[in-house]
Amino acid sequence: MRLCIVSETWAPEINGVAHTLRRLSHELTRLGVTIDLVRPKPQSTASGQTGAIHAERHVPRMPIPGYRDVQIGLTTPTKMRRFFLAQRPDVVYLATQGPLGWAARQAALQLHIPIVAGWHTNFDHYCHSYGMGFLAATTKRYLRYFHNGCTLTLVPTQAQADTLRGDSIEHVHVLSRGIEGDKFSPEHRDATLRHQWGVNDHQPVALYVGRLAAEKNLALLQETLHAMRSVRPDMAHVIVGDGPARAQLQKAMPDVHFTGFLSPEALSRHYASADIFLFPSLSETWGNVVTEAMASGLAVVAYRHAASAELIQHGHNGLTLTAGDRDAFRQAAVSLCQHPADYARFGRLARLRALEQSWSGIARQLLTYLHQAQEAYHATTPSCRIRSS
Repeated sequence: MRLCIVSETWAPEINGVAHTLRRLSHELTRLGVTIDLVRPKPQSTASGQTGAIHAERHVPRMPIPGYRDVQIGLTTPTKMRRFFLAQRPDVVYLATQGPLGWAARQAALQLHIPIVAGWHTNFDHYCHSYGMGFLAATTKRYLRYFHNGCTLTLVPTQAQADTLRGDSIEHVHVLSRGIEGDKFSPEHRDATLRHQWGVNDHQPVALYVGRLAAEKNLALLQETLHAMRSVRPDMAHVIVGDGPARAQLQKAMPDVHFTGFLSPEALSRHYASADIFLFPSLSETWGNVVTEAMASGLAVVAYRHAASAELIQHGHNGLTLTAGDRDAFRQAAVSLCQHPADYARFGRLARLRALEQSWSGIARQLLTYLHQAQEAYHATTPSCRIRSS
């Protein structure tokens, strides 16, 4: 099979979509799939190293106003059509619904190529986070039209699938996310790193990993860390990541250790050297950082949403709270940091659950969906049109 992935982001960019696509492309290649890639032009030579990619097309990139870390790709259906004709894919996978995804969708429809769309971002949620709630209804209508023109839409959780079906989006299926259990492991715990944070083996460390931006509910993170410090003044707080809100957070929380983005090896050590993972965000479709924290042996405090709803059994291998209940979130974290036996037990059980999320198994499921898309598309498309140009 030949698959063309169309995405606004790719490794080594640091975000959940890039990480997921990198892992899936690696595993699909091992299963014999030839993968082509269409993405915005890399900003550096290092960004052009794509590993398993067979053929690649770069399109012009443009930053989103007010959020320059996020880039969108710009091209036309005609140009995408030429690329598909040069190395015709059996299936096109759209990881973006932006201008690049739209152009690729139109080209694939014109060439009668099956389309599988991945739901990687909750764009309607972002509208509210950035003060553009008036666009949410229009965004939903656009997304419905976009996805109903695709053969299949894949989402990471059953709850998300139910939501999209309720919004009249058709042919929705669940494709979960995996974890690298050797890369994220308690074995990477580093006493020297903890010493740099000013704690010993018996003092807790609360960790947050993620983009520092409005949609991540950072005001609640700040409130929660302050409340935890009030009952455990000896604990350390660590924030890994970067983004437009970092300067404001550092000014408001001078006693927190801010690391910026980290190398993969350093990130593994930071996870494993903490004890409690706080994740107040409600913007994720999945949230890879939750599975990374669980695999690293951390007790997670999160809303009952996305990966947390799928993987965490409240009071057994972590704590999940009703989405949006700020008081419950804060109180759960405050209580947990005072009970070492609880957060240690949650962490041990969390790792066992996370290790059930195998990337190889998820890639095999994706390959099944790709074949299913071919069969479904060709069953409803006259054979004389399949190879038309």
